[in-house]
Amino acid sequence: MSKNSPLLSAARRNAEALLTTAQKRESDFKLEQERAQEAMALKTARLRELRLAKEAADGSEVPTKPAIRSRPNVRRSKQK
Repeated sequence: MSKNSPLLSAARRNAEALLTTAQKRESDFKLEQERAQEAMALKTARLRELRLAKEAADGSEVPTKPAIRSRPNVRRSKQK
């Protein structure tokens, strides 16, 4: 088994190197996702503040229900 020992240790080193590379790639990806989520949260908060400030300046509120439009009363003649 002493003949296989250097081969196993080389294979183990290669596998550990691949694992380390994959773990680094995964951690970099997760870090990038966290940064993107933080950026989106900051953007959303800033836009919300701007909207609320505009509504306060306009003195208007966001309607809770959409306005109901009345349909024009169109009568069709009966065709025979």
